[in-house]
This record gives sequence, structure tokens and C-alpha cells, in this order.
Amino acid sequence: MLSNKKKYIVNRKSGIKAQIQFADQKQEFNKRPTKIGRRSLSRSISQSSTDSYSSAASYTDSSDDETSPRDKQQKNSKGSSDFCVKNIKQAEFGRREIEIAEQEMPALMALRKRAQGEKPLAGAKIVGCTHITAQTAVLMETLGALGAQCRWAACNIYSTLNEVAAALAESGFPVFAWKGESEDDFWWCIDRCVNVEGWQPNMILDDGGDLTHWIYKKYPNMFKKIKGIVEESVTGVHRLYQLSKAGKLCVPAMNVNDSVTKQKFDNLYCCRESILDGLKRTTDMMFGGKQVVVCGYGEVGKGCCAALKAMGSIVYVTEIDPICALQACMDGFRLVKLNEVIRQVDIVITCTGNKNVVTREHLDRMKNSCIVCNMGHSNTEIDVASLRTPELTWERVRSQVDHVIWPDGKRIVLLAEGRLLNLSCSTVPTFVLSITATTQALALIELYNAPEGRYKQDVYLLPKKMDEYVASLHLPTFDAHLTELTDEQAKYLGLNKNGPFKPNYYRY
Repeated sequence: MLSNKKKYIVNRKSGIKAQIQFADQKQEFNKRPTKIGRRSLSRSISQSSTDSYSSAASYTDSSDDETSPRDKQQKNSKGSSDFCVKNIKQAEFGRREIEIAEQEMPALMALRKRAQGEKPLAGAKIVGCTHITAQTAVLMETLGALGAQCRWAACNIYSTLNEVAAALAESGFPVFAWKGESEDDFWWCIDRCVNVEGWQPNMILDDGGDLTHWIYKKYPNMFKKIKGIVEESVTGVHRLYQLSKAGKLCVPAMNVNDSVTKQKFDNLYCCRESILDGLKRTTDMMFGGKQVVVCGYGEVGKGCCAALKAMGSIVYVTEIDPICALQACMDGFRLVKLNEVIRQVDIVITCTGNKNVVTREHLDRMKNSCIVCNMGHSNTEIDVASLRTPELTWERVRSQVDHVIWPDGKRIVLLAEGRLLNLSCSTVPTFVLSITATTQALALIELYNAPEGRYKQDVYLLPKKMDEYVASLHLPTFDAHLTELTDEQAKYLGLNKNGPFKPNYYRY
């Protein structure tokens, strides 16, 4: 059922603005004025906490308890209070979700079984900042089974599944996260993971770069004992390359985002399935015959376009890259400029990795009830800030769905306040996340156990052999059987029979 509609007008002059400078890149965090402090329904606008793996339905979404978790005194069944979650009593529900996720994450479970005796992460103290969902819980528990100690915060203010966070806290993981954190809560949770007496991290697993930034800013001396950083997102990787270019990266970093197993599976296949899920859950719309413009035809754009085309939508594509543009044309999509179709389309989807792709001018020209959403970088692709002006009225329809109403009565439907649609409003396929999570685990093992001198203070891609290993762990799910090279064939191709089978420059 739809929640009661709430009408409010946002006044730009009364907003609160905080600025963070990071490696020549300014990150702005805008807050809406609020009278409820750190309540779970905070509408904090955080650019750096926007990539998320999130379920649209959580057992706590409809909770009447508005008390901030920071103001609660909670203990798990073992008497520990080293955590901060919405409600520890929901641990049983979260445990069930984790058990379901385990069934669709064969590689992580296989890795857990194969490496458990060796404990390749024994002595590792990993501080993590990712999306806290059932899938990442399986990753965290795998890292624990491999010998690591972990402390965790969420990389997104909306992505945490409260019941899963409770289950992790009940199992003894120091978790500091809940759905609907405020901006202050977000940084407080990260600090609680890092700033703890008698415990100092020696590995970082980050998604977006906020954790890495916080340690650089507040606790730079910690990097003397940190062996490496593993970063998943395009935003975080961009920040790491900025640090490296400026000569400020003081530990080795592994770029998981650009690994084959992340780009070609998570970005493409995940988005191909989850774009429809997110749109359907938030709008209940029918796709057949709808006119859609997808901005960007990278792996994410390809997945979105394929799904919408299969449902009968009329799909337009915008692109800056002539190679991607040619791919779109040969896949049967019409290449346009956004200005050419903005008045007629029913849905606008951004997935470029850029900023201000959809500007206020575009928003002003959209037709009534046009749906606007983002599947790309952070919450910068749609100029949502330009909509927070006195002449426009915001009307909350349901969770993550807003009407933005113009003075003449025209309205657009804005999803997830411009944040990632699939990860804020729906679910993503667990099996695909298994591929990414396994890659993260192997990257941590590689950096932690690497002999001194193998990796310098720079950003590295995963070895091709590791990508192939991750893929091979998922093949048994499909009862798939790889063909093996004969000695003669291997010699002819100049390959090792066990791989790697492609050179580093191969693009798949």
C-alpha cells in the first residue's frame, strides 16, 4: 500500500552545506533542513555514500521506532555491545536471509571450504565500508572463516538491511550501520570502526573511497601498519588514482572495479536484471511501448538497454564515445542527443559515470509524469540539487519515490533522489554479487600475503589468472564442463594449459 503523502517545500537558503576536499576533488554533502535530528527517516544528501546494494523491502522500513540507534543501549546474546544497529532483536530474520544468499554464492562457499584450514587471512584486521546486505554478510563471514578480524560500516545511507546488520552483530561482528543514516551518522559509524582502543586495521576493503578518505584525513599514521586497500567502485578507484598521481598513495591498492569479473558480470548482467526490478517496484509501470532514453552505453547501459528492449520499450541511447555509439547502433538502438528526445520520452535513465548529465534545463523540458532515475555514478548524474528551490514542491509518494511539482502543475517522478536505482529501490542478483565478492576476497588474500616489494605504492589490477579462477569457481553451478587444451594445442598457442588464456590487453 502507498504510504500517506507528505508535502513539503525545500528552501535553498535554509539548507546546510558541508564541504570536503579530497585529492583535488571537491565532494559536497547537502542536507535538507530537518527537525528530527538523527532519526532513521533522515533525508541527508550524500554524494559519497550513494553506491549501494539494497533491498526495497526491509523488516524495519515500517518501524515506528524513531529512536536513533546511537541513543540505544543494545547487547547481543554474548553480552557484547561493540556494534550499533537498528534492532538487535531482528537477528533471526537476518540470519535466514544470509542462509538464502549462501545458496546463490557458490564461489565464496567453495573458497571458504578450500582455504579454511590454511587460514590465509590469519592476523588480518580488515576494516570495511561496503553495502551491508545478505550478500556482503556472506563475504564478511567468509573473511572471518579465513582468519580475519573485521569491523564494518555501510558505504551508503540507504543500502543497509537492518535485519542483516543485526544478524552480523549477533554473530560477533562489530557492525555500525542502519538504513536511513544521517550525514553525521554516516561518518560517526566509519569512525567507530576505525577509532577503537586496542585494535588497528592492517587492511582496508572500501566501496566508494569514503573509508580510505576518513583514515587519510583523521588517522594518517594508521597507514604505517596497513598493507593494502581493495576498492570496488569506480568512484573509489578514481580517488585512488588521484592519490597515486599526486604521490600521496602510501600503500598498494587493488582496483577490483576494472577487473573482468566485475565489469563484464556485475555491471552488465546485474543491471540487465535489476533495472526492471527497480522501476517496477517503485512505479508499477508497464514497459511495453514506453519511450526510454538511456544515457551511456557502457556495460551498465548495455544491460539496461537489452532488458528494456526485450520488454517492448522504444529505446534511445546517448553517447560521447564513438565506439560505444557504434555498438549501440549495431545493437538496434537509435543514437540521439538528449535535447532531441527530452520532451517525448517517458523514462530517463543515466549510466555514464559523469556529472550533470541531466541538467535543470532538461528537467524543465520533460513531459508530465516523466520518470527520472540513475544507474550510474554516485548521485551526480542528475542535477537533483537544482530541484531544491522554493518554486518547486516535493511530494513523497512512497519510499524512494518523489514527485517534484512545477508551478504549472507538471510533475516528474524522481527515484531514489538520483541515487542508484537498483541498489536503493530493489534487489540485485545474488549470483552476480558472488562473482564480485569472491574477487574482493581473493584481492585481500593476495595483498595481505604478498611478499614485501611485490606491490609498490600504486594502484594495481588483479592478475588475469585470478579473474579466471573466480570464473571457474562459478561454472559448476551450471554443470558446465571446460574443454582442456592438448599439449600440442597449448604449444601452438603459446599458452600454459592451466592459463591464463588471454593477454592482459584482451577486452572480452
